[in-house]
Amino acid sequence: MLLIVAAHATRQGTADGTDAPAPGARARFRAWRRSRPFWGGLLTALGGVEMFFSGQLDIGKIHVQLGIEGLQATIIPVLLVVLGVLVIAMPAHRIFYGIIALAVAVYSLVGVNLGGFFIGMLLSCVGGVLTVAWMPAKAELDAEPESPGELDGDAALDAAAADTVAGDDGAADAAEPADPAKGAIA
Repeated sequence: MLLIVAAHATRQGTADGTDAPAPGARARFRAWRRSRPFWGGLLTALGGVEMFFSGQLDIGKIHVQLGIEGLQATIIPVLLVVLGVLVIAMPAHRIFYGIIALAVAVYSLVGVNLGGFFIGMLLSCVGGVLTVAWMPAKAELDAEPESPGELDGDAALDAAAADTVAGDDGAADAAEPADPAKGAIA
């Protein structure tokens, strides 16, 4: 899938049918990176890598491993790396992967040497939050309403709000002009 996106990015033409020079590799990478939650996935994967290597370390003469014979110290970091890669590869499922990454990162506090001595847990939590918070670029709408009476959702809400502010029945208010001599009590 990534190769298809890269191939499509290199075959760009202009409006008059001539081929424009292909953008450089850096510009193509920038466009690809901005189309997905890249930094969230990268931080989640880096947090998993840090947890994996911190689980294999000793602090002086103390070897810290919690969980069932250190199995969690291997599974949780590998799961975080896989979630980080999946977030980058499939941005459509970013919310699901981000929430799972957050839950696994918080659980790593108990399951993997205090979450990789807090560094891996913090990297993975920040990556999960960035993943969940990322939104794709808003596509511009090229289509105009077909008829003047047809309104899009926002315009219809604005029209309804204007009617509410004008009163319950705007036509009745226009038919009977207000008489200042009558006062507030009718």
